[in-house]
Amino acid sequence: MRVFVLVFVLCTAGLVCQAQSIVGRWQLVKQSNCVESELGEEEAGVKEMVDDMKGLSGAEPQVLEFKDNNTGSESTKIINKKKDYNSRSFLYRYNQETLYILDKKSRTIIDGFTVEKIDGDSLIISNVDRVCETKIFVRLK
Repeated sequence: MRVFVLVFVLCTAGLVCQAQSIVGRWQLVKQSNCVESELGEEEAGVKEMVDDMKGLSGAEPQVLEFKDNNTGSESTKIINKKKDYNSRSFLYRYNQETLYILDKKSRTIIDGFTVEKIDGDSLIISNVDRVCETKIFVRLK
């Protein structure tokens, strides 16, 4: 019986250790959007147009910060680009598979992201509604 309890505790501890925390600061390093995937590389001038559009974003690093108390902040508009939502701070809910951005007052879901990969130094998310929008982040120390 003691052996069973010991094995159970060790297995449970192993599962808990595998779960990665989203808490911390993450810098956006790459993103793809639906324009790139719909038009494709074969269209004349598409790559140049997309590169020009990316160059308009500015030189400021785009950083997300997730805190322990399920609040977060963004240096520029990274997560939610809706006009009526003009704050750079947000509430979130994370369940190892999906990241939900919540309205501050009603706490209803205003945006959702599928967490494709999370490990010690990288985070890859894609928009639930527009799968072609993918964002790749690296953890800042």
